Amino acid sequence: MALWFCSARFLIFLFIVSAIPIAYIISQERAETDYHIFRYHSAGFMRECAKWDDHGRRFLVSFMEGGVGEIHVPQNYTTGVILKEVAVVKDFDLTGNASLGIALDRPRNRLLVAVGDLLGNRYSALAAYDLSTWKRLFLTTLSGPGEEKSFADDVAVDADGNAYVTDVKGSKIWKVGVDGEFLSTLTNPLFTPKEWYKSLAGLNGIVYHPDGYLIVIHTLSGDLLKIDVAKGNQVKLIQVAGGPLSFGDGLELISPTKLVVAAGNPSGRLVESSDGWETASVVANFKGPMHRLATAATVKDGKVYLNHMFGMGYPKKTHAIVEFVL
Repeated sequence: MALWFCSARFLIFLFIVSAIPIAYIISQERAETDYHIFRYHSAGFMRECAKWDDHGRRFLVSFMEGGVGEIHVPQNYTTGVILKEVAVVKDFDLTGNASLGIALDRPRNRLLVAVGDLLGNRYSALAAYDLSTWKRLFLTTLSGPGEEKSFADDVAVDADGNAYVTDVKGSKIWKVGVDGEFLSTLTNPLFTPKEWYKSLAGLNGIVYHPDGYLIVIHTLSGDLLKIDVAKGNQVKLIQVAGGPLSFGDGLELISPTKLVVAAGNPSGRLVESSDGWETASVVANFKGPMHRLATAATVKDGKVYLNHMFGMGYPKKTHAIVEFVL
């Protein structure tokens, strides 16, 4: 009898403990905010990246389980209406790989997708899809069996259509040509911090600056790096006042001098530079939903929005794309 009583008390304790975070999440979901949120229903729990496609009036989102979806936002959209995700890409030959960072290449009417080895497909890759038909244009393998561990994470595209893909595991950058041809691998000592534990999650978000260089963030060190591809891939550490930008994930360049970093919590940081990204300063922080994880940034109608990875609810998962109030 005593053992049964102890077990019952223990079960009650577990119930109470588990109920606390659930109650907190529910309260956060119902709380009024001073920022706008696009909510949408999805079939998956994790959505790594979201980018706004103005031509199609839609958010494009990448599936951690592999694939791409679109969330159409009608012209007569009413705030508070829950939108619907529709899958547009699901490649069965990529089963076991995750679709992670995405980049719109509007001049060529295509979407570039970084493909990471998540559950045993055993290679990283870059895929390109036509934005009108969703036909796959190319699939370029970046690593494979027998090579060092890698995990393609994010992608940026330059004015000529060349793509740059970060490897968050091996801290390197792959360059892929406009037609999908593999061109080169960029490595540099500045990509690897001295502390071994900071190498557990390396190069992550990446953007291409119209002046001809890349800006990339290192996840655990919080370092922001400038890579001048027009000068032999010269790499410099950007000195950031108010940094480091630890746990930085997706990046979005909202003007030549302003960069948004999606970074967990605070959900987003606004970084500004007045000297061509030799130095920079954190000029604003944004704290969004405390129970979600910001992983990417995008711009819609002049406003910045942060993608949050985890969906809530069952069987329909509700995801959130949250306005970054500057």
